[in-house]
Amino acid sequence: MKHRIKGRKLNRNSSHRKALLRNLSISLINFERIKTTLPKSKELRPYFEKLLTISKEDTLANRRLAYSVLGNNIEAVNKLFTVIGPKIKNRNGGYTRIMKYGFRTGDKAPMSLIEFVDTITSEESLTKKQTESVKIKKTTSETSSTKNKKGSAKKDISELKAEEKAAGAQE
Repeated sequence: MKHRIKGRKLNRNSSHRKALLRNLSISLINFERIKTTLPKSKELRPYFEKLLTISKEDTLANRRLAYSVLGNNIEAVNKLFTVIGPKIKNRNGGYTRIMKYGFRTGDKAPMSLIEFVDTITSEESLTKKQTESVKIKKTTSETSSTKNKKGSAKKDISELKAEEKAAGAQE
């Protein structure tokens, strides 16, 4: 019986398992979404979410804890505390999601995608797309309203100003 024994062994010894989780965590910080096997992602989630909880507060003690978990990977720790930490500050847990991704072709291992719930890159690209679409709509509506249509007496603002100047010069 496995009472009070948590975690998966993943067919590795303890040091290999620790290195695996460290490398997966660093990859998840750098790429914000990784594709791996389902058991690895299920094992990574609690390991990584504890690290994310630490990163909510940028203190020297918390940075040292992150270094002890991630090793001497300065870029990953800096990104964790400067980019990711402020984004998840208001969230009370559940920072990552695991989505099943089918089966690997070679050995039919179940694959999954693990990513942040509040994906940083997709939000930024979404807002950029939304602002671009609003700009496009504004420009098309402005051009359609300023163009003269057949049978209508509408004129451009510049044409009206030119006519007013011409009338003022004649007087």
